[in-house]
Amino acid sequence: MKHYLALTAAAAAALVSHSAVAALGAGDIAFTALNADEDGWALVTFVDIAANTTIYFTDNEWNGSAFNTGESYHRWVSGGSTIAAGTVIRFQNIDDASTLSSTLGTLSRASVSGSSNFGLSASEDSVYAYTASSATGTPSFLAAITTTAFTGATTSGLLTNTGLSIGNGAIALGGGAEYEEYTGIRSGQASFAAYKPLVGNIANWTTNPDNGSYAGVVPNTTAFAVTAVPEPQTYALMLSGLLAVGWVARRRRG
Repeated sequence: MKHYLALTAAAAAALVSHSAVAALGAGDIAFTALNADEDGWALVTFVDIAANTTIYFTDNEWNGSAFNTGESYHRWVSGGSTIAAGTVIRFQNIDDASTLSSTLGTLSRASVSGSSNFGLSASEDSVYAYTASSATGTPSFLAAITTTAFTGATTSGLLTNTGLSIGNGAIALGGGAEYEEYTGIRSGQASFAAYKPLVGNIANWTTNPDNGSYAGVVPNTTAFAVTAVPEPQTYALMLSGLLAVGWVARRRRG
């Protein structure tokens, strides 16, 4: 009996654990803060990020088929361990090659000829996050944020051909500001995906006017949490385990 119970528990644990982490896709991460004074941002991941994942960031505008030039690229490598869904990561001082950093993984400037203007603008700027073979390779977009709206190919950038939309990885803050941050709920949802429209809704953001000093403001890095609901496969496995235990017990009584 104990042997069968142990096997059932082990099988259940194997089912609910992730033996492999899927590749990142559009909307799997989202920005939760943008600080034009400090030149940094924060983001949340709605899925597990595999060890040694590389994500690129740029504030060059996307025109629907390519990035413009004249601004900067950064490269982030997630590190040697899986980053759990719900984790919030802070990126800071991106304008200073000697002090730029991230709370997890390693952040650095991507070597791209012509890169300049490494800081962020409060009046009109956008940041895109994507995976690619290199900073200038064909991008697979993950997230984007703009201080205005995604309507200008040479000013704020577009969402055309990114696979992103407002509420699914993209955030349009609507007006220039020094510091913006998501201040909505971070717990109580049944899935991480349920937070996507909440983070994408600017009604859940606090915007500080373009007249203060926010360089020392630290964004909220509290992790997002879900209310655990067993998956259907888990119920099926538990039922099969109980049936197996009952069958063994019945044979013993016979």
